[in-house]
Amino acid sequence: MKRIIVVVLLVGFAGIAGVVRSYSNSGHSLRSWPHSIKAQGSSADVRDEIRKTVELSPGARVNVSGINGAVTIETSDTRTAEIYIERTAESQEALNRRKIIISNTPDSLTIKGEKDSSFLGKIFGSNPKEKVTLRLPRQIALNTSGVNGAVKVGEIDGPVDVSGINGRVEVAEASGSANFSGINGQVSFALRGLSKSIDISGINGNIEMRLSESVNADLEASGLNGVVTSELPNVVVDKTSRGNYTARIGSGGTQISASGINGNIRLKGLGKELKSA
Repeated sequence: MKRIIVVVLLVGFAGIAGVVRSYSNSGHSLRSWPHSIKAQGSSADVRDEIRKTVELSPGARVNVSGINGAVTIETSDTRTAEIYIERTAESQEALNRRKIIISNTPDSLTIKGEKDSSFLGKIFGSNPKEKVTLRLPRQIALNTSGVNGAVKVGEIDGPVDVSGINGRVEVAEASGSANFSGINGQVSFALRGLSKSIDISGINGNIEMRLSESVNADLEASGLNGVVTSELPNVVVDKTSRGNYTARIGSGGTQISASGINGNIRLKGLGKELKSA
């Protein structure tokens, strides 16, 4: 029995050695093996598109979550939501292992990427990539979470909640409340009016707040690995202790809280764009 096992192992080693020798003789570097073999043997990515149009009531809640790729949201004065999702994968089988679920009512729209819980998905980890483009009404409540890519949002006349993002986040303009948490990338957003509190936490990147002259608020930053600076004439910034800052914007009022920030916080006038880090 032992002799049979030894023979099987020797045959296996010989087979592997033959593959490596053949690959080396072809002029390729072994450092790129087996990735370049996979690239040579695979065809172009397979591609799939999802298109859908739905009607939403003013103030409808829109949830976008579990997306493996960038999310771009354009807004306008409309009641129609246009959905376009491009999906790509290394094979049709990989594309089929993960689905995008879209559900809607007049008061809500949910776009959610399903996790790949299959055996092959756990072993090979080859997840499809998505690129989501939405054209939405401006009057919505937006919740975006669990996105492995950049998130870019137009003007929102309603609350904005963005969390668990592995990429840069940009919100052209928000009114009402806003929450940003668990973001691995720069955050840039504009506030024309501020009626409710703003909470910002767990950000690994610089933060830029673009404020209109009519905004009156108090900023409190704690656990900041950076500095708070302002280009606005009506803002007074104080460093209370290491990593802790306060700033009175205008006459003060609505609370803006920032905690656990690994980067700088910059206050700028509305309409100015984010500088590169």
